[in-house]
Amino acid sequence: MKQTILVRRPGDLTVAWAQKIVDKHDANTTVAKVDVLDVDIGTTTRICIAVEHNGPDTLPSRWFVKLPSLSWRARMITTLPRLLQTEVRFYNELAEAVPLSKPLCLAAQSRFGRGSTLVLADVAEFAGVPSAVSDTLTLEQATLVVEQLACSHARFWNNVNLDPRYRWLAGPIRLLEDALGTALAVPLMKRGLRLAGEHIPSVLHAPAIRYARHRRSAMRFLSDASKTLVHYDCHPGNLFWNKNRSMVGFLDWQLVRIGEGVSDVAYFLATALNAEMRRLHEAELLVKYAQALADNGVADIDNSRLVQRYRAHLVYALEAMIVTLAVGGMMNLDCNLELIRRTATAVDELDAFSALPV
Repeated sequence: MKQTILVRRPGDLTVAWAQKIVDKHDANTTVAKVDVLDVDIGTTTRICIAVEHNGPDTLPSRWFVKLPSLSWRARMITTLPRLLQTEVRFYNELAEAVPLSKPLCLAAQSRFGRGSTLVLADVAEFAGVPSAVSDTLTLEQATLVVEQLACSHARFWNNVNLDPRYRWLAGPIRLLEDALGTALAVPLMKRGLRLAGEHIPSVLHAPAIRYARHRRSAMRFLSDASKTLVHYDCHPGNLFWNKNRSMVGFLDWQLVRIGEGVSDVAYFLATALNAEMRRLHEAELLVKYAQALADNGVADIDNSRLVQRYRAHLVYALEAMIVTLAVGGMMNLDCNLELIRRTATAVDELDAFSALPV
């Protein structure tokens, strides 16, 4: 029987628990001490720990552990769609095929009714620098992210529905998540708009509620395109960099799914750039995305259609930030409001709601 590494709370991260994980990588290494350095509670409980051991330098000493959220509100939203379980399965089954930098996975396990535990090497262990949620990226950084996304999207372009290894990404759990999002769309949108106040222009309130009421048809429209594997939560807080910011990696794969590639680009540009930078460079960055797709073997990209689809997908970026605020306890409030301001400005300036047939 497979040895369990499942734990539920920071106090369960003991020397004996860490030894089970170390044994998977080097049976001659002994763990002497485990110290909890930081605990952050959001959509998951994220814990940074220091593990003192006598193993080789290739075995990290700082670990990043993800457990089900200790926030009841966040847990209520994330339990049914099994978001942490999805990330565990991603690292166990898909991560090696995705041509993007990701943290080293030390252990990943889920069991129905017993929860999930994901153990990654802290990116700082290998000189990685994580972004903050509300970081504003430069043009050079944004270009790098867009080109990396294109490379990954091209790798899976129009084959995720055919390859049986990827079908679970559109399986019952994802359908349940979509159904839950649709069922709660109107009350969460109304609550989020109220809490956001002046951060969302009043002109967007009526179309946002109309979108929530017709979310099912909007989602069908947004999924009616060439399919690939998408991250679906590509905001600055889910990125990490090398020290000179010339290489980027991607964190938090719990929303990974089959979708349209430009959805990642829309979500990223709406959340990661300030309004001035986005106005100046989003058209240029979309051209670079299309060119990078072509360079990686994707033919016949229609740039005018790409722009229209980009506009439409901006609406989901705004919805995601509003729902995060409405649920509460999933993101730092000031960061959440900053991303709401950015996404609302993008939706308003590009008249994104008019790109959806609802």
